[in-house]
Amino acid sequence: MSDEVRITAGAYSFRARFEREAAPQTCAAFERALPFVSEIIHVRWSGEGVWMPLGDLQFGVGYENATSHPAPGQFILYPGGVSETEILLAYGPVAFASKAGPLAGNHFLTITEGLEHVHPLGRTVLYKGVQPIRFDAL
Repeated sequence: MSDEVRITAGAYSFRARFEREAAPQTCAAFERALPFVSEIIHVRWSGEGVWMPLGDLQFGVGYENATSHPAPGQFILYPGGVSETEILLAYGPVAFASKAGPLAGNHFLTITEGLEHVHPLGRTVLYKGVQPIRFDAL
């Protein structure tokens, strides 16, 4: 069980740390899903963020360490309910929301290396569209 994850998103590579103390259940559930492969698209209502719409995928967690305003480089997992399950990465100011209104997600992962590439990744997704993303245990 490593505390770190390698993330490859578009042309960029990052290293991130699980927030185990603040979100132990979310971290454990996501770690069980590794390697995790998806695609990121730009958020519609939340500001400067990219997200992975995950539909009915269930991680089996409730709310812990939930926030509506993740900082750049922070990943949050919305476990589903009012809207579909999703994972969001902030690259600038975010007020997490859906067409149903404000939401909160579990801050479970924080980028520790490559943070300077988070904003360029977000702008790439905004202007060029969907990008692949992959999470691997270290």
